[in-house]
Amino acid sequence: MHIEPGIVTGAKMVLSYGTAAAAGGYTAKLVWDQVKRLDIARLAIGTAASTVLTFIFFQVLPHFPVGVSEVHFILGSTLFLLFGAAPAAIGLALGLLAQGLLFAPFDLPQYTINVTTLLAPLYAMSILARRIIPAGTRYADVSYGQALALSTTFQAGVVAWVAFWAFYGQGFGATNVASVLSFGAAYMMVIVIEPLADLAVLAGAKTLRDTRAARLFTPRLFAAA
Repeated sequence: MHIEPGIVTGAKMVLSYGTAAAAGGYTAKLVWDQVKRLDIARLAIGTAASTVLTFIFFQVLPHFPVGVSEVHFILGSTLFLLFGAAPAAIGLALGLLAQGLLFAPFDLPQYTINVTTLLAPLYAMSILARRIIPAGTRYADVSYGQALALSTTFQAGVVAWVAFWAFYGQGFGATNVASVLSFGAAYMMVIVIEPLADLAVLAGAKTLRDTRAARLFTPRLFAAA
């Protein structure tokens, strides 16, 4: 989902500074809400875990260039269901930054673009979760249909933002349109995998419900809202 160097350049980069700032501001609100609940330790642990997992998603799991960008298995809905929106958001941002600093410094100039592409779909997914997962349902008990809806929202959001940046930076020429379409088609295969990964991970998490490890996860994983 990285926007390649040279696609958005010059003055057009200013827009990404604004979108990244907006995403960062909303992240700060979520963090403050969790701090007010005196849930600082869980926030820190969830953030650390999300950061490590995001780095693994980017650097260790299979990834390959297609069209205008790269296809990565970024399991955003998995992070959200396990740790909640704030830790998942910070983890995505820090994991992306770590991957750029350590292995892909050529991606750092596009960091504000790429972090927007990750966080905006995450927040859209969190809004959807409040609507489709009843307050009395634990995240550990979500159905395949609910997991699929969350995954589709996140992954489709990533594709939509990549397409936006590509068209914004390079216009609607035939070559660019074809590159965007090929990327979008390839990225949709992640939707096939992610809901199954969600359910497998949640099934494993259920075994930790009555252990100290349960404190690593969002309270909603094991308790109703």
